[in-house]
Amino acid sequence: MPNTAGSQTLHLTGLRFDANVGIFDFEKTDPQPIQVDASLNLGTQPLHPRDDDIHHVLDYRKVRQIIIDECTAEHVNLLESLIGKLAARLMLLPGVLGVRVKIAKLEIFDDCEVAIRMETGQW
Repeated sequence: MPNTAGSQTLHLTGLRFDANVGIFDFEKTDPQPIQVDASLNLGTQPLHPRDDDIHHVLDYRKVRQIIIDECTAEHVNLLESLIGKLAARLMLLPGVLGVRVKIAKLEIFDDCEVAIRMETGQW
């Protein structure tokens, strides 16, 4: 009997924009570049959707905008606070069973980037 369904994950990688995050004085006044990678576990999905209608799937344009909106809504001191807020918001999307998010501060140090990764829900 052929497979009719499979496990589906939506990935957004390398999303870069400026956000107000950090404890240093300059971070409190000047946005800095961050990069967000997100994976959303959508669980078991049919190999052949019932139709080709965007309204019957999770629209990745909305996911992208939620990430930007959550990360730029207000200044936060800690990456840990920001990533928790973002992961919780993404878990509220219909059909999302699990979320993996990574947020990197790209220019805080000259010799490396700093990133936090969080996983929640079912994987």
